[in-house]
Amino acid sequence: MSRVAWISPARWRRRLGQGAGTALVSMLLLLGAGARAGDEIVDDAGQLTRLDAAPARVVSLLPSLTETVCALGACERLVGVDRYSNWPASVQKLPPLGGGLDPNIEAVVAARPDVVLIGTSSRAAVRLRALGLKVVALEPRTRADQRRVTRLLGRLLRVDGADALVQRIDDGVAAAAAAMPGAVRGRRVYYEVDAAPHAAGRGTFIDELLQALGLVNIIDAGLGPYPRINPELVVRADPDLVMVSQQGAAELARRPGWARLRALRGGHVCAFDAAQRDILVRPGPRMPEAARLMADCAARQLK
Repeated sequence: MSRVAWISPARWRRRLGQGAGTALVSMLLLLGAGARAGDEIVDDAGQLTRLDAAPARVVSLLPSLTETVCALGACERLVGVDRYSNWPASVQKLPPLGGGLDPNIEAVVAARPDVVLIGTSSRAAVRLRALGLKVVALEPRTRADQRRVTRLLGRLLRVDGADALVQRIDDGVAAAAAAMPGAVRGRRVYYEVDAAPHAAGRGTFIDELLQALGLVNIIDAGLGPYPRINPELVVRADPDLVMVSQQGAAELARRPGWARLRALRGGHVCAFDAAQRDILVRPGPRMPEAARLMADCAARQLK
């Protein structure tokens, strides 16, 4: 932690004159206060964690956080990740420590992390803190969350470039939006997250990407962020385009009434493979790539 030696105002006045000395002392005190405040991180669960030095050993138990750590240039600090973290390729060589919701607690402790990054939906944070580990719970759900989490991780890791990374992500999404054909804008989309079926609802980063591209989400705002829906809702909405996983696409027409959907009759279905789906469901540094995947498929299917 940066420290600033305190020198009395009287000594500064003798050395530099009263006006300059007072101003300089004030500046140094402010710098000292800023350095101390920078060591304290308040996470998305409202927990305060104090780090007296930049963490050299980091465990990440959420793929979007893993990707952000690496995009900030700190991939070499990772000493373990959850089973779903697979990008960049280098993290696949790290010890797998279980899932974000069900991590292997003993393995996490054995990794001797200076800090554990975990999603707010995981109950493991309480156990890990009880064992003396420093835990920061973060879970970006919107584009604003993603910006905030990126900057917070920059502070936690004490690296430069968080603001620049945020700007690159925003610029990449804007570029994908600018390339959308005018005729595709305003078309109505159903985005299926899984075959339960759960949909991407309003206020999620997926919905925000659709909006940025000029597309309209058919899911009503009152249903929540990732609602489990009645398939009849989609039949009534009759979207122009369906976005779904490759695995889920094969059974869409077998759902009651879905064979009549204009999207299925016209073959207007974006079926994303597993690697593409990873990109699409993680609010992190690959968000511009997610926007391009959506934009390219929508333009191709609705031309």
